[in-house]
Amino acid sequence: PPSGQQQQQQQQQQQQPLPQGAAQQPPAAGLPPAPQGKSLTAATLAAATPQAQKQLLGERLFPAIAKHQPEQAGKITGMMLEMDNFELLGLLDSETQLLAKVDEALRVLDTAKPMR
Repeated sequence: PPSGQQQQQQQQQQQQPLPQGAAQQPPAAGLPPAPQGKSLTAATLAAATPQAQKQLLGERLFPAIAKHQPEQAGKITGMMLEMDNFELLGLLDSETQLLAKVDEALRVLDTAKPMR
């Protein structure tokens, strides 16, 4: 098991936001890196811990969202990760559905802005 200091470093790394254009985060512990361009399967997700599932999904969602909304990609990815994992798999397989959810998230963010 990792020492207390190692755990603290891991937590700090996970909390740091990805700079725009940065490489994807390393895969979650205990899982092989997913080959680029290969879709994430339900079986792969089912074999992972809940935290690793969200990590895997986030690693694929972020670049897909960033293609369309680079400034808001981190926030939108975080919002989408609140959804059911298998629904997120469907979004990764359908750019049309993904863009519809991105638009929905943008509307939510727009209505949440404070009035001036």
